[in-house]
Amino acid sequence: MDEFMRMAIAEAQQGLAEGGIPIGSVLVKDSQLIARGHNKRVQENNPILHGEMDCLNNAGRIGSYRNTVIYSTLMPCYMCAGTIVQFKIPKVIVGESQTFSGARTFMEAHGVEVIDLNLPECVEMMQQFIQAKPDIWFEDIMEL
Repeated sequence: MDEFMRMAIAEAQQGLAEGGIPIGSVLVKDSQLIARGHNKRVQENNPILHGEMDCLNNAGRIGSYRNTVIYSTLMPCYMCAGTIVQFKIPKVIVGESQTFSGARTFMEAHGVEVIDLNLPECVEMMQQFIQAKPDIWFEDIMEL
């Protein structure tokens, strides 16, 4: 596992420690960390503050995203995937997609390279969260 996925996992763990959903993300450009973030829907009462959205918000205006890679501990949803496509982020590396299949096909159809690492640590973190707080999870993915 590379250092950037480790950073994304640390972000997810921070979100969980704050009482939120354990999904973390980092943005990398030319092998340099640009920003990091985690899902803050619960903490900030913000329905669109998913891990990828928080990370991109923290990046601010960086001009072109064409040489970037976004890491996420979980496969991005359609909202986050739409932003990834809109910003022309060419590559997404995810920790897992077992607990949530997300919008992989959508991103790939728009030319985004998606790499799913299927990391047991990420799967276990999400499974434990979903079991402990199913109401918050199903609200997050709009499955209420």
